[in-house]
Amino acid sequence: MDSDEQRTPELKTLQQKVAYMVEKTFPGQKISGRVFAERVRERGGSLSHSYFSNILAGKVTHPSEDILRALGTGFGVDWRFFKEESEVVDEVVAGLQFLAKRRTGEISGLAGRGLDDNGLPPELLKFALSLLEDAKAKKGADDAEPEP
Repeated sequence: MDSDEQRTPELKTLQQKVAYMVEKTFPGQKISGRVFAERVRERGGSLSHSYFSNILAGKVTHPSEDILRALGTGFGVDWRFFKEESEVVDEVVAGLQFLAKRRTGEISGLAGRGLDDNGLPPELLKFALSLLEDAKAKKGADDAEPEP
């Protein structure tokens, strides 16, 4: 797992976390504060476009839990992802990496037995991603071997 997409980025500040989520939620798109604020409103939350823009600019570093909840609503993730020293950052990142692999067709399906409402734990997602990378590396090594 040495590509930029698969390496877990440093997500310590609110600005880093929001920028990461913008990149992953709206790949290749420029998202305005107004568009995101409208998305939050449509999903039952409340966030001003200027406040969102200030978060992206790094001007807001310690928002209220209500703002964090609005960010979670807008991005469709657990709001605790945006808290300082978040315990769910790894889980969200692993989930996004997994979804990216599904979108590109690198993972076509996955069946889990005995899962609860929370779905796959982040450790299992990371393990599945590592198996995929190992298989790709082995295939690349096999393709590189000269035929006798």
